[in-house]
Amino acid sequence: MASLFRGSRYIWLRWNKHVNVAFASTRSMASKTPVGFIGLGNMGSPMAKNLLKNGYPVIATDVFPQSCKELQDTGAQVVDSPADVAEKADRIITMLPSSPNVIEVYTGPNGILKKVKKGTLLIDSSTIDPAVSREMAVAAEKKGAVFMDAPVSGGVGAAGMAKLTFMVGGVVEEYNAAKELLTCMGANVIYCGQVGTGQAAKICNNMLLAIGMIGTAETMNLGIRLGLDPKLLAKILNMSSGRCWSSDTYNPVPGVMEGVPSANNYQGGFGTTLMAKDLGLAQNTATNTKTPVPLGSLAHQIYRVMCSRGYANKDFSSVFQFLREEDGQ
Repeated sequence: MASLFRGSRYIWLRWNKHVNVAFASTRSMASKTPVGFIGLGNMGSPMAKNLLKNGYPVIATDVFPQSCKELQDTGAQVVDSPADVAEKADRIITMLPSSPNVIEVYTGPNGILKKVKKGTLLIDSSTIDPAVSREMAVAAEKKGAVFMDAPVSGGVGAAGMAKLTFMVGGVVEEYNAAKELLTCMGANVIYCGQVGTGQAAKICNNMLLAIGMIGTAETMNLGIRLGLDPKLLAKILNMSSGRCWSSDTYNPVPGVMEGVPSANNYQGGFGTTLMAKDLGLAQNTATNTKTPVPLGSLAHQIYRVMCSRGYANKDFSSVFQFLREEDGQ
């Protein structure tokens, strides 16, 4: 029943000794209720800041104190553990690197489920194995809480501008309650189906993103070696049939675009390690479903090699630099 009342609230107002019933928007009421946020990395920190900008008190924690301090300076309350967050908030968002991190944050000794309150809405925006999302949903249900997966697409830039795309999986009755928060951090919130389907959509998206980035990097490298100016080549691609997100929004060649990782020695953005992890998830699910993904498998191999060659902490668009080094440039 709790979900039926999240979507609307009533405020009783007195005016000239008459009692009037007024409808208050969910957003204005929700702004008075704290939201927990766990995981303040490159994506989580700007997401939490956007909640603050929309009037939501944020109670946060992260394993790295510096990340906590930065958010604290913008008005968030910082606590010591995920369990402490669960004790103080009945809506919690998690943004973590991998499946093991999610399992630890939810079910570990100081995890959310140690102190979660009945009726709490748990939204996980990490990119993890869909099976782990389903496991967390079952564990949360045993505690009387509701778990939804809501992985994101768009990168650090979109996170800062609240233009992320959220792919949501979970019980449909709770979708509007989740959307209420997610629209503060993203431009698109899409319901995908039962728990785990959000992760399925994200894994498919990232496999295509990796393939597209490698293709863009190969194309740009070939054009440069053929004597084309990289900015000119990018301009031609972006008004032609080869245009894609990796070419027109996140170009991997230094000097072609400003405000992207390739313009900053591939710092920030979406790390090569994380891309390799996501491609590993895609590979596992493809194997389990007997789905042929030859280009996805090759992309996985390339990013794994990059991780062993010193690119682990660079943005995944550094595949361009990796190819240049491979050909001796």
